[in-house]
Amino acid sequence: MFEDRDVAAARPLWLLPEGELAGWLATQDAPTRAWLGDMRFRAERHQVACISGPDGSVRAAALGLGNLANLDDLEPWQVAGAPERLPAGAWRIATALPARAATAAALGWAYGSYRFDRYRTRPSPERTPASLVPPQLADMAYVRRMSAALAMARDLINTPAADLSPESLAEHALAMAAGCGAHGRVVTGDALREGFPAVHAVGRAAESAPRLIDFSWGDPARPRVTLVGKGVCFDSGGLDVKPPSGMLLMKKDMGGAACALALARVIMESALPVHLRVLVPAVENAIAGNAYRPGDVLRTRKGLTVEVGNTDAEGRLVLGDALAAADADKPELLVDMATLTGAARIALGPELPALFGSQAATVEALVRHGRALADPVWPMPLWDGYEDEIASKVADINNVSGSTFAGAVIGGLFLRRFVTESRDWLHLDLYAWNGKDRPGRPVGAEPQAVRALYALLVERFG
Repeated sequence: MFEDRDVAAARPLWLLPEGELAGWLATQDAPTRAWLGDMRFRAERHQVACISGPDGSVRAAALGLGNLANLDDLEPWQVAGAPERLPAGAWRIATALPARAATAAALGWAYGSYRFDRYRTRPSPERTPASLVPPQLADMAYVRRMSAALAMARDLINTPAADLSPESLAEHALAMAAGCGAHGRVVTGDALREGFPAVHAVGRAAESAPRLIDFSWGDPARPRVTLVGKGVCFDSGGLDVKPPSGMLLMKKDMGGAACALALARVIMESALPVHLRVLVPAVENAIAGNAYRPGDVLRTRKGLTVEVGNTDAEGRLVLGDALAAADADKPELLVDMATLTGAARIALGPELPALFGSQAATVEALVRHGRALADPVWPMPLWDGYEDEIASKVADINNVSGSTFAGAVIGGLFLRRFVTESRDWLHLDLYAWNGKDRPGRPVGAEPQAVRALYALLVERFG
């Protein structure tokens, strides 16, 4: 991925916006100009042109940045396709980049170098990516930490449920936490009945018992930051079973947990001056004789009773218990991340996580960081007028609405019932999946909002 030292033989890679192509070409020799002209190189976004030397070997390359007006605005995704499309070997970015762009380019290179080959019996050598000499001015400590955390999250999301059960997710989370100096515990199976009854109800039908993963790190005197991630390792829909097409991607229903763990890893490895707590309810929503049923009434950790209107709305049930535990500590910032509703995808598509929050200033700050880092989120309202949509005739609330409208908002309002002590709460309803091939971003796991949230935490607590 990266060369540890400046390699003299590293070939130059020019990063060229369309508007700067003519000026750059004027500095090149006649054969290079002729070659790029024959190649119809226009510096369009993601366009790559290799430049040959007299012996026919590739001596340099140019990567188009499209209509980018300012290199300060370079996004990681504009470079992410390069490692796969350039010949193997060492490369160096020949374009002078400001620090922010250099960091973005290096992060994009790392992201585009990721491979998920666990299940390939013989990964093809043609897929070996090129390596990069770290650009001058790039914050490589940040790049290495963040890229490793994102790769970890992608591995978790990409792994099939047969190999990532609640048990194995808990093992991975605690091993990662221990490696960073955190201390944790797991509440498992019937032990959940008292403290986390909704987690137990949702996960009890699965072969791998439900779990509540809970670890803490940092000086307790520091500001408290708590992360909660939805860890549904597979979602059949329960007795309200999903159709086959609806189950195809349900290995990714723990994407919120993967993103929360990735963010936690970066926080700990960066030694951010906070007291961090992470809670992950890890379950499989399965079908068996002891599965929870539509019409059941669950008593939650918060004391609220919930009528089960639909067993396929299980994520908000397990998150409710975890949020109640997190809320009791009154953290300065409480963040939950979840692949919660299809309604958020209908409203915003797969690339824009829906963002809800109790403090407008925090929401606005996260939107700003997401825009600056090409890690976008989109603010949505916790509209009080829809509160009656989760009313129940037999319990305190229902886990679903009788209406087909505003599903993502309803999910947020349900979770808000479990956050009564924390003044600053963010809820991210994300997709955690890339459904189409793009340069450097193949179909598969896509951790979302991790970089934006980390930037928010650095700004606020760092």
